Amino acid sequence: MFRFAAMVLAFAGLTAPVASGADKPLRQIIDHEIASVWKREKIQPAAPATDAVFLRRVFVDLVGMIPSHDETTAFLKDTDPAKREKLIERLLADPRFAEQQAHVWDLVFFGRKPGNPDATRKRDGFMDWLAEQFKKDVPYDRWVKDLLLAKDGAELFYVQFRNQPEDATVAVTRMFLGTQLQCARCHDHPFERWTQKDFYGMAGFFVRLVVVDGKTSGKTKSFQIAEKSTGDVLFSGSVKEQRPGRKGEPVKPKFLGGTELKEPEAPKGFKEPTFKGGETPPKPLFSRKEQIADWITARDNPYFARAVANRVFAQLLGRGLVHPVDDLTEKSEASHPELLDALTRDMLDRKFDLKGFIREIVNSKSYQLGDTGPVKDALPEKFERARVRPLSAEELLTSLKVATAFDPAVWKGSGDPTEYFIRYFGEPTDGLGMFQSSLAEHLFLNNASQIRVMVQARKGNLADQLLQSKAPWEEKIDRLFLSVLSRPASAKERERFVKHFSGGDAKVMPQLVEEAVWALVSCSEFRFNR
Repeated sequence: MFRFAAMVLAFAGLTAPVASGADKPLRQIIDHEIASVWKREKIQPAAPATDAVFLRRVFVDLVGMIPSHDETTAFLKDTDPAKREKLIERLLADPRFAEQQAHVWDLVFFGRKPGNPDATRKRDGFMDWLAEQFKKDVPYDRWVKDLLLAKDGAELFYVQFRNQPEDATVAVTRMFLGTQLQCARCHDHPFERWTQKDFYGMAGFFVRLVVVDGKTSGKTKSFQIAEKSTGDVLFSGSVKEQRPGRKGEPVKPKFLGGTELKEPEAPKGFKEPTFKGGETPPKPLFSRKEQIADWITARDNPYFARAVANRVFAQLLGRGLVHPVDDLTEKSEASHPELLDALTRDMLDRKFDLKGFIREIVNSKSYQLGDTGPVKDALPEKFERARVRPLSAEELLTSLKVATAFDPAVWKGSGDPTEYFIRYFGEPTDGLGMFQSSLAEHLFLNNASQIRVMVQARKGNLADQLLQSKAPWEEKIDRLFLSVLSRPASAKERERFVKHFSGGDAKVMPQLVEEAVWALVSCSEFRFNR
């Protein structure tokens, strides 16, 4: 028993239980708290991830694609003990990090199928806005405030809730406060303290928002978010109390779990201006939108920092300390309560610097664990091994380009296949992080012309490199595996692939190479982050 406890504590870099303190790096606090649970529950953690497994995982998580052949070989040959930390720094400084975070947060805010068609169309402008926040290292609280204020580039967030303040209420409280209010939309929550009045009090902050068409440039449609100076949510009781013709009573805005908003009355005889498309809408006499944006992002908001700390931890470790991440109720029990408190304090102490927060998580030994072990759960609650997750549609397509050294210019004649990848790989999970495959996905990976065009020999791509190389097939097979799976081939794999190529003459060799590349990019190992 003593040897087991010593091993677990050694993993966390500790010799005895130590209280989490502000003077310790967050990565050490993470490892200490997780290892303490292992010790208490006699859990055997996985061994640390190999360099190849870590390399592929951190590339996909931080820049949204697998490493190239040259990046893989350079890292695996590097003997510097600090090479993992140095790689993390390089990836965090890479422009691709901002683009990957933009994809991650775009899916948080919109999902794959927003309810409003105007938000379903290409969100390039919004994605550019999001990426810019990460490029400039804008603190999370600042850019969320700008998003809630609908500043230049962020207007599309509210477009998806056009004329639906109740929908906006459900989304905003879930995304930014980790609180599920949808039950209180129809009746007082049966298991939580939220009432319908709480729900409609929050809806009052969004009821005056008006989506106005902005200036159109070519085929690109833009929007502006106007705000009226008058108008309240009407509350007519629970669903079972609804009656035809019953209008309900106006409900004043009220901060969730807090006080009612105090606002000045509009002057007598005040008339709302007309909001015209293409013109900058006038400011309201008093902005409820500004009030809710200030309150949500305030340091003393009891929900905001905790919600984002839990969400980002889940983004990288597979599950939140409270799971699902957007259900941090008073009755939700965290798997590691002290760690969630520490993550929240750290988020506040570092003033919502998400890049710094991510840096600490991926430098932790907990993040860098291996992904094998006796536990069969898709997302181990005690984090005793790393999660294995499917690549998103965007990650899979980009990784295919990297693996095959594909030149996207080839698509000019046939069209960009992004739409196909989103169709077949856009929703690989059930909402809780568990993988849900499909026959359509399998058939697409193994038969689609969009895949074949990437694996066929074309000047400079992977298949062409293998065909043109004068190296022995054993070396070429290693290049194939390093390019596609970010690791060398095993002895058994090398033997089988050499047999595949043996006896093939120059006429059939392009077909054999295409088959080999296609076999690897369609295998389950490539489909996941390992």
